[in-house]
Amino acid sequence: MSEPRRTALRRRPVGAGYLRTFQTVAQMLSFRAASQALSLTQSAVSRQIQALEDEVGVALFRRHTRAVELTGAGVQLLQALEPALERVDAAVRQIRQSAGRRTVSISTWSSFASLWLIPRLTDFHRTHPDIDIRINATDVPVDLETADVDVALRYALPAQVPAHAQQLFGEQLTAVASPVLLRQAGAIHRPSDLAHHALIEAGMAQRSPHMEWLSWQRWLEAQQLQHLEPVRWLYFNYAHQIAQAALTGQGVALARMPLVVDSLVQANLVEVLPGTRLDSPMAYWLLVGTQSAPRDETQVFCRWLHTQAEATRNMISGISPRGI
Repeated sequence: MSEPRRTALRRRPVGAGYLRTFQTVAQMLSFRAASQALSLTQSAVSRQIQALEDEVGVALFRRHTRAVELTGAGVQLLQALEPALERVDAAVRQIRQSAGRRTVSISTWSSFASLWLIPRLTDFHRTHPDIDIRINATDVPVDLETADVDVALRYALPAQVPAHAQQLFGEQLTAVASPVLLRQAGAIHRPSDLAHHALIEAGMAQRSPHMEWLSWQRWLEAQQLQHLEPVRWLYFNYAHQIAQAALTGQGVALARMPLVVDSLVQANLVEVLPGTRLDSPMAYWLLVGTQSAPRDETQVFCRWLHTQAEATRNMISGISPRGI
């Protein structure tokens, strides 16, 4: 049977009602099998597919006597539809699982989640096994009054956060390297020794006013070595990538002290020039949504977070000025 011709150009969005039916028919390539899977009559399935084709404006199936096959448009729609429906199904499962449970939803950025928050969550779950944690890692600040988020952890200048924001800790930048790198490429006794190593830094450091604090340029200027040329430069977008590159011996990184202090204490990284730490105006902040603040689970999590922040501050101050 030839494809019906569709000549009218459709502009309105397609209704979602028949998309699940389309997916089932497209996967089974049979109206009869799809009707059985969906617990619908075969004529009902046919009407829904016809209505969807009318909405889209083109044929999605080629109908043969005993089988159907997807048209090119049908293949294109199925490829877009399947991952979208998978995400919807996953969201519904999560909603059903969370119903009636105590949950704290946290918005933060990926590097902080990877390097600081997630490694500490085992301690939280050990003492609070009945509270679920949901982390949404994003670089885009969320509005706590409108988003489905209880707590936000942010990295910002003091002037960039609201008055009710609670500071977890400030920031210092320090040069770190893997012990393996130092054994292979030579120890670093003075800042000028960095000329014999690759230097790792944030690739966006020169493009944002506050991110310039993460650049080697400012650190080298403080050491009166602004003309120093390393063996090579390595640039990464995220702090956890910088830390990983340093851990694997790719070079010397200018790292954010709160995010690498665990690796320093565990001797997986070495603070190569501890007397040259550079203070940064950036800080790490806790913000709590107005509607979430009274909830017991939110208060429990915030108290635990402050305890962990205090431990981080103590770890940083406890590191010997002569290095690890």
